[in-house]
Amino acid sequence: MSFTLLAVQILNGLQFGLILFLVAAGLTLVFGVMDFVNLAHGVQYMLGAYLTSVAVAKTGSFGLGLVLGLGGSLGLGFLFELLLFRHLTRRDHLEQVLATFAVILIVTDAVKAIFGAAPLPLPVPHGLDGAIELMPGLAYPVWRLVVIASGLAVAFLLWFLITRTRTGMLLRAGSTHPAMVSALGVDIDRVFLFVFAFGAMLAGFAGAMAGPILSVEPAMGDTVLILAFVVIVIGGIGSVRGALVASIVVGLVDTLGRAFATDLLRLVVDRSTAAQAGPAIASMAIYVLMAIVLVFRPTGLFTGERAWTRAA
Repeated sequence: MSFTLLAVQILNGLQFGLILFLVAAGLTLVFGVMDFVNLAHGVQYMLGAYLTSVAVAKTGSFGLGLVLGLGGSLGLGFLFELLLFRHLTRRDHLEQVLATFAVILIVTDAVKAIFGAAPLPLPVPHGLDGAIELMPGLAYPVWRLVVIASGLAVAFLLWFLITRTRTGMLLRAGSTHPAMVSALGVDIDRVFLFVFAFGAMLAGFAGAMAGPILSVEPAMGDTVLILAFVVIVIGGIGSVRGALVASIVVGLVDTLGRAFATDLLRLVVDRSTAAQAGPAIASMAIYVLMAIVLVFRPTGLFTGERAWTRAA
């Protein structure tokens, strides 16, 4: 195991973790503020990638395509909330799960019917498609560094929005005492509408940033949704700070496990056994981590926090 390989895999894990954070942050915001279980959040991630891919192909500009894709994700978030999810907000969680699972099936089939099952291209923006030498012998793709920087920037902006603005004050109040907030003249349904649409835009942004690295295809949201739920379970449901910490941990554990599990097993077992067991152990690592956290901290690492309460 060389230092260069280890450094590259750590950066890959950080980049993967911050993409997970962009997805998990919107998911935990929606749950923390609205108490709404949205299984269709992975679909919003997928739609963001598709909208950006189509917009980039039509305009020839990644920047303009990204803006249009984010606008489309935001608009679809408003549309989903107004037409469907608003009627489920105060329903039982089981009804929310069933309804949003139906949304997954309908939207995924609609995307296949419109675009086909084959992946769509989403090229790396011109000028960001090379690699930069971070140290002698370590060249790393510029776009992956952009993804890392974007994830950290979004984390800072969320912290500032939630803890330092009037909008954040309304979010904190609306999550814990919605009836009181309504009695003071605030339209709590409008607050919920904007929270849901903003969460959808974050998921769409994650899909747009991941598109040049992964394939843009109808099932791309399925895996990331499962991992996003793992993240919010580990970090603490409703905690954006917990989502950030857990996303980075999950990203590193998953990436380093897949890269080095087989080599580490060879230190204690024969090569054949290591080759068979290594990939299996690597794929289970994050779920084992989640189980360990649940044993010692059943409500997550940031116990009892909502998306904001101790972030100040």
